Amino acid sequence: MSKEIPVMSEEILAALPPIPGSEPFIRNVDTARAYWLVDVLWIVLANGADTGGRFSMMEQLLPKGSGPGPHTHTWSDETFYMLDGEITILVGDEIKTARKGDFIMVPRSTVHAFRVDSETARFLNGYTPASLEALIVELATPTTERTLPPKGAVAPPAMNPALLRRYGMDVQPGPDPLRPNGR
Repeated sequence: MSKEIPVMSEEILAALPPIPGSEPFIRNVDTARAYWLVDVLWIVLANGADTGGRFSMMEQLLPKGSGPGPHTHTWSDETFYMLDGEITILVGDEIKTARKGDFIMVPRSTVHAFRVDSETARFLNGYTPASLEALIVELATPTTERTLPPKGAVAPPAMNPALLRRYGMDVQPGPDPLRPNGR
């Protein structure tokens, strides 16, 4: 037995008012705003203001060994599309390897973490609704470079649980299974 999928009629679609942030735009990775934070290059391709808060999209370039410890996003689903490199990723209770061409979906409130295993990794990182890109814009160092920051060139900002919660992120207590020597 198959279920019918409801379809919106043309009349209903035409009557829907535009959602703020619904204006089309094209943003190029070479000219979009870029930031350095925690030895990572973050390029903001779409932020909450661009999309009416519906989603955000960033490209990240990360060095070997980098990646966050176990955490959750309380109001956003997070996605990754691997452009280059390899990461080991924890999603819930599963540890998997993701490589070029892989897509990863992490539903909100799911514990996850990752570690870059190749010399570098590059991926698209999205949030639905928009959230974490606002932290990057607020705390990171703007750059015109499209490279990893020089090691230690950017002092890490003071991030505490209250600050991270403001962007819908909660660091999980306990050991990090992707880093045998702890966090």
